[in-house]
Amino acid sequence: MTPPNFPNNVNLLSTPRYLAGGASVGNYDNFNLATHTGDNLDAVAHNRELLVTHFDLPSMPKWLNQIHSNICLNANSHDCEGDAVITREKGAVCAVMTADCLPVFASNQLGTQVGVAHAGWQGILNGVIESFVTQFDERDLLVHFGAAICAKNLEVGKEVFEKFIAKDKKLSAALTQKGNKYHLDIYQAVRIILNDLGVKKITGGDQCTVEQEKDYFSYRRDGANSGRMAHLIWID
Repeated sequence: MTPPNFPNNVNLLSTPRYLAGGASVGNYDNFNLATHTGDNLDAVAHNRELLVTHFDLPSMPKWLNQIHSNICLNANSHDCEGDAVITREKGAVCAVMTADCLPVFASNQLGTQVGVAHAGWQGILNGVIESFVTQFDERDLLVHFGAAICAKNLEVGKEVFEKFIAKDKKLSAALTQKGNKYHLDIYQAVRIILNDLGVKKITGGDQCTVEQEKDYFSYRRDGANSGRMAHLIWID
C-alpha cells in the first residue's frame, strides 16, 4: 500500500507473515523470504516466486546481503552486500528484509527516484540513514516507515546508549532509561536523523513487530530462526 502523500507512480509493499500458498513451516510459517535463517531453500525459492506473481511485481527484487552497514547500492549494480538500495529505473524493484529492524522507504517529490533502507540500531550508528539520503539528488524527500520493533520491546545496554550519544546528543530523546538498561525508540532515532538531513515529510511508525505476531516476524520474539518480511519499492 502506497502512502497517500507518495506519487501515484510509486509502489510500496511490505509483505505479510502469512500468504495463501506460502511454503515455509515452523517459525518460518508461512511466507518467509530469507535464505539465511535456516529455512528450507526450496520453500524460500517458492515464496520468492509467489511474491512476484501474487503481487504482480514488474521484476524479481534485488535481494541484498544485509550486514548492518552504511552501504547504499544502486538497483542496477552487480554488488549485493549493503543495507539500502535506490533506483531511477522504472520496474526495478528495490528491497530490504527485516524482522524487527526499521524499513525506511523514500521517494523524491516527482517519483523519479526511490529507495528503501534497512535500519537496525547498528546500521543507524554506522550511518545507513545518512548514506541512503545523500544518494538522492534532492533532500525534500517523502519517507514512510514500515513496521519495526517498538520502544518498550527494544532494550539495549548502557554501551549502546553511549554510542548513540557519541553519534549525536539529540539522539538521547530516543532512549529512555529503565534501571541499568535503556529502551530505544528506533522510529524516533531515525526521525531525528532524517530531520537533521532536511527530511520532514515522514509517515508511519505506529506498528510493533514483536507484539503483532499474526502480522510480522520478529527476531526478538522468535529467535535467530525467525523468518523475514520483505519491503519493496518501485517506479511504474
